[in-house]
Amino acid sequence: MSELVLNVKDLSAGYTTHGLFGRKTYKEVIKDVSFSIAKGEILGLVGGSGTGKTTLAKAVLGLIKPEKGVVESFTKKPQMIFQDPLSSLNPAFTIQRVLEEPLILRGIASKTEREERVRETAGKVRLGESSLRSRPSELSGGQRQRVSIASALLCDPGLIVADEPVSALDVTIEAEILELISELRRDTGISFLFISHDLNVIYKICDRVIVMNNGMIIEEGETRKLFRSPENRYTKALLSAALET
Repeated sequence: MSELVLNVKDLSAGYTTHGLFGRKTYKEVIKDVSFSIAKGEILGLVGGSGTGKTTLAKAVLGLIKPEKGVVESFTKKPQMIFQDPLSSLNPAFTIQRVLEEPLILRGIASKTEREERVRETAGKVRLGESSLRSRPSELSGGQRQRVSIASALLCDPGLIVADEPVSALDVTIEAEILELISELRRDTGISFLFISHDLNVIYKICDRVIVMNNGMIIEEGETRKLFRSPENRYTKALLSAALET
């Protein structure tokens, strides 16, 4: 059996809202979700808007507390890659300083060591020296996504959650970022939970895929097999819609 980096079992989670007169209402978003991710695997997560993908990602990252079930992480804390990382990058910092931040938080006090680690990691994501001297607003969307990936790598994660990481990019840059993610998986053994509404992207990069609808996993399997012979009607509808676009 492959070494696991994440095991999610019977997970239910949602949100509590405060209504009139302070009345609390709990809304369940995901229900009895179970899946695992192996070391070096890219697992795709697909489903329409409101199906629970973001809530599941937050539960995996420890950003929300499950109502029921368990999330077992067998590696260092998972890291996140955002759809558009601009909002998560300090606009006042140079990229060099942005990338030093996770190292500072980890107590790497030597500036020389931090600078060396940043240069090394920037090279892995093919981010040029001139980019390190720039501020986030001066970079292209593709460059900012490379910064986001580099920032995650500097935390030495075993698992990265990528939430629509290429949906804001043009086709050429999208292909470059997908190639980079594939290379990182191959060279470092990092696993990815790859969330996307674009089934063509999922087909290109993911080893397996899970399909969510109404907060539940309705189908899962090896990507090419599932795309070739989907069993669930919802999955068939998603694939049919993808072929029409």
